Amino acid sequence: MLKRQFHRRRLPHLYYNEGIYFVTYRLKGSISPGELEKFQIIIRETKGENSDVKIFNKYDALIENKNNKTDYLRKSEIAEICKHSLHFPDGKDYTLICYCIMPNHSHVVFELINRNKSVGGIMGAIKRNSAKEANKVLNRTGAFWQAESFDRLVGDDKELYFIIKYVLLNPVNAGLVTSWSEWKYTYCHPNYLVL
Repeated sequence: MLKRQFHRRRLPHLYYNEGIYFVTYRLKGSISPGELEKFQIIIRETKGENSDVKIFNKYDALIENKNNKTDYLRKSEIAEICKHSLHFPDGKDYTLICYCIMPNHSHVVFELINRNKSVGGIMGAIKRNSAKEANKVLNRTGAFWQAESFDRLVGDDKELYFIIKYVLLNPVNAGLVTSWSEWKYTYCHPNYLVL
C-alpha cells in the first residue's frame, strides 16, 4: 500500500514509501545563519510553477558559495567514509542511482526498494553513521551534518535524466575538474549513465 508522509521543519518534506528521490545534504555550518534566514523567506515567498526548482537553485547557490570554509569532505579519508555510507544501503533499502560528494555537501539519487524504510530514516542512518566515523578521524565532537536534507520525489524519466546530469556535472560546474569522470567521489549506476 502506498503511504504518504508530509512534514516541515525548516524545509518541506513529502515522502512516499516508494519512488525515486533526489537528496542534497550538507555539512553543519556550511550556510551561515543569516543566509539561512534569508533562504527561509524565499521558501515562504516562492510559489507557482517550478517553485521547487527555484528554491533548490537558491539553496544550491548557498552551498556552492566559494567563501565557504566548512569543507571536511575535501579530505579523501572523510569522502571515503561518506562514499561507503551511500553504498552500504544499496540493494537493501534502495537502489543507488548516482551520487556526488562535494567539499561541503553531497547529492544522492536512489530508488526505494524497502517499503518499510522512509527516506528520512534512510538518510538519518547514512548521516549518523558517516558522522560518527568522520568525527573519529577528525578528532572532533558535535554535529557533523546539518539536521535536515533537501529532498524531492523525482516525477518522471525526463526529470530523472536532468537530475542525474546535474549530479554528475556538479564538480565540473564548480570548477573542480574538467570532466565528471575525473571526480573520484562521483558514481553513476551503469543503467542510468546519461553522459
